[in-house]
Amino acid sequence: MTKKRKGRLFIISAPSGCGKTTLCEKLLKKMPGVIRSVSFTTRLPRKGEKNGRDYFFVTKKEFEKKIKRNNLLEWARNFGYYYGTPKDKILRLLDRGVDVILAIDVKGAMKVKKLYPDEVFIFILPPSISGLRSRLKRRRTDNSLGISMRIKIARKEISYAHTLVNDDLKTAVNTLEAIIIAERCKIRGKNGQR
Repeated sequence: MTKKRKGRLFIISAPSGCGKTTLCEKLLKKMPGVIRSVSFTTRLPRKGEKNGRDYFFVTKKEFEKKIKRNNLLEWARNFGYYYGTPKDKILRLLDRGVDVILAIDVKGAMKVKKLYPDEVFIFILPPSISGLRSRLKRRRTDNSLGISMRIKIARKEISYAHTLVNDDLKTAVNTLEAIIIAERCKIRGKNGQR
């Protein structure tokens, strides 16, 4: 009797404004059997965002309860707001053999990578720092000081494994899909479990 395949965690991270959310949305339409984890946040929804689809929007008090109860796989405070990944749901999905994408910031990704070093870390790069600055301006979610802070952080973050440049959305989605397919084919663990 063969052992059931355990799901894989695909930790997709990028400096803010590099398109990780858009890439994941396009990828999920192409790849059955992959689910994107929805994170918690204490910030207010941006235009077009929906509770439960983009984030679970919670109060600071609710979030801090999740921290105390150890209900989060990882969490961080960025730009004055909490962000965190639900733990129990992800672990149940992985146990059932479902692959899960975590589209999270770099700090969160590094925490998850420490807990699960054999999982797949994919870092999305902008075509250039000036291109990133233009994307952040077009988003209109930060003032010039906020954009400068995000650029400064991005410069520090650009040095990780499985990197891909998002300068052409279709090519980037195809590359992301190829990474996931290749990682699914690898043999893992002492007893050959994938």
